Amino acid sequence: MKVYSTEMVRNLALVGHSGSGKTNLTEAMLFQTGATKKLGNVSDKNTLSDFSKEEMERGSSIGTSIVPVEWRNYKVNVIDTPGYLDFIGEAYGALRASEAVLMVVDATSGVEVGTERMWKYTEKIGMPRIIFVNKIDGENVNFRKLMEELESSFGKKVVPFSVPIGEGENFVGVTDVIFQKGFKYVNGAPQETELTHDQVKATERIYEEIAEVVAGSDEVLMEKYFSGEKFTREDLLRGVTSALLSGDAVPLLVGSGEKGIGIDILLNTIVNYMPAPDDERAHLGFRLEEGEAKKVSVDEPFSSVIFKTITDPFVGKISIFKVISGKITKNTALYNSTKDTSEKLGGLYVIRGKKQFEVEEVQAGDIGATTKLQESETGDTLCDKANKIVYKRIKYPAPVLFYAIEPKTKGDEEKLSVSLRRLREEDPSFIIERNQETKQLTIGGLGQVQLDVILEKLKNTFGVEVNIIPFIIPYRETIRGTASVQGKHKKQSGGAGQYGDVWMRFEPIEEGFEFDEEVFGGSVPKNYFPAVEKGIIESKEKGVLAGYPVTNFRAVLYDGSYHDVDSNEISFKLAASIAFKKGMQEAKPVLLEPIMKVEVSIPDAYLGDVMGDMNKRRGRILGMDQQGDGSQILIAEAPQAEMFEYSIDLRAMTQGRGTFTMEFVRYEEVPSNIAEKIIAEAKEREE
Repeated sequence: MKVYSTEMVRNLALVGHSGSGKTNLTEAMLFQTGATKKLGNVSDKNTLSDFSKEEMERGSSIGTSIVPVEWRNYKVNVIDTPGYLDFIGEAYGALRASEAVLMVVDATSGVEVGTERMWKYTEKIGMPRIIFVNKIDGENVNFRKLMEELESSFGKKVVPFSVPIGEGENFVGVTDVIFQKGFKYVNGAPQETELTHDQVKATERIYEEIAEVVAGSDEVLMEKYFSGEKFTREDLLRGVTSALLSGDAVPLLVGSGEKGIGIDILLNTIVNYMPAPDDERAHLGFRLEEGEAKKVSVDEPFSSVIFKTITDPFVGKISIFKVISGKITKNTALYNSTKDTSEKLGGLYVIRGKKQFEVEEVQAGDIGATTKLQESETGDTLCDKANKIVYKRIKYPAPVLFYAIEPKTKGDEEKLSVSLRRLREEDPSFIIERNQETKQLTIGGLGQVQLDVILEKLKNTFGVEVNIIPFIIPYRETIRGTASVQGKHKKQSGGAGQYGDVWMRFEPIEEGFEFDEEVFGGSVPKNYFPAVEKGIIESKEKGVLAGYPVTNFRAVLYDGSYHDVDSNEISFKLAASIAFKKGMQEAKPVLLEPIMKVEVSIPDAYLGDVMGDMNKRRGRILGMDQQGDGSQILIAEAPQAEMFEYSIDLRAMTQGRGTFTMEFVRYEEVPSNIAEKIIAEAKEREE
């Protein structure tokens, strides 16, 4: 593949709901541009962008892949993203590396939740978009009805740049509205066709709508429009570009990825109207940690960001980066400014799916790849050491679903740990944690599919199988009453004995643990106080009810006795632990559970269901906050024990439209009926 200059590159994130046909669309682009000789298809498991075992088995994308195509001397980098909501992190990474978005809508399903979410996000960050309505050849497709749904969901800015000739099984081609020509397709090849009188009239009407929309983005065009002057084709093309970049218009194109219909018009629209990386009006997803934004120019010092890592069992680690300034050649000395370390370039490639094409250089705005970087990870900045620069890392949504896991084979702990770290390089939106208290290894992500895929990859790529095990909830114990008790340790077995005697008072406090002494007259010498405190600190790690750590209490040493010869530190430490057990049993011990603050974002229509469900989880609704887009933020508190599968249930309740965040706030007493079960289970485990 040849080297492309910045102005001849177009970068598009390909987004849309799972199953809308994004991958088949990339195959159609590859075929249309001559990059492949046969049209690949997801159902035949022969696509270039879905190449992993997991993707082939599932018949859908689970990772971002780069599919560059060459069209009219331009290079179009299509960044194909998964449609599953669980992989939204992949979509965010792709959007960051793009100047525009290609949004795919399934004509047979209409506007789905994945499309809605991507629209909201791209609208918020102001990215130019193209909507491609795929599967127009599907059963029961009604284009007029679909247009009404799109306008209702996304507003009047959605303007058809092409319309179908026929629908469903009668779909044979498209009309290019801008150039007012009709094309029928035979094996993906367009053939110009005569338009009927009705088609001409419909096309002229839509052309006027486009003229009206673009007039608003250009003062000169606005003047022409209101004076009734007809736009020249050049006027319209210039105005369309401005309207797209300012977000005033979103072109809608129609076709079929599977049959290769309308793909040429889509590619023309991309190269004609979507911004080059160096266009000053273009969206730049990479912000500096400090200082002014870098100019996307080949004349600047080299800088780039790794936005995707692929772990290949044969090649090793493949790092995919976008060059933001300057250029990279095979001789470029790489410096990772994020980690302050030098790296050696392991070859320079452009990548298409898993295929690598060696290139001499990659210029500003384009996407390249290299292998075998030792320290560098997704999100790191690579630059020229003489011109250090660091780009901000992407902030991924917080994980909402967690699995506790252990290796099936004893002795695989280290292998599991290394493999998980390798997978996290591929997908930084999931987290790995070792709970310090419960000692459980947990992985957290954005949904069940994402975590299941991680477990599949552990097995397929690294040969590590795991068991999903029940979560150990970090309960606590405390006391509600006060108790004064004696703890006495006495041992005599020939020679020096052991003697420690303490009187202690245990009482509840608001938070934490306190140790105090009120000893008078030297009944317990001061040098034994630290041993008594240590005895309580060690004992409080295991409460008397269910063996959970004890908190929110004060232990006061107020009396005792000692022996001149037999008393020592160990004796007083053991005496304190005897006092602790007695005191805890007498001071009305109770079980505490972690309480989480939950903020749920949902469309109004689901509010009743979500509130009802929260009440069933022993949750308390604290309030609601109406959002500008018509959704509600529901604020609640609920026990952690009731929230482990909330992400799965919320998605089912809201058809994927609900999202939530959750954080720990405090511990609260467990209701007695539930506490009895927890204590019984703990005793069973102990036995």
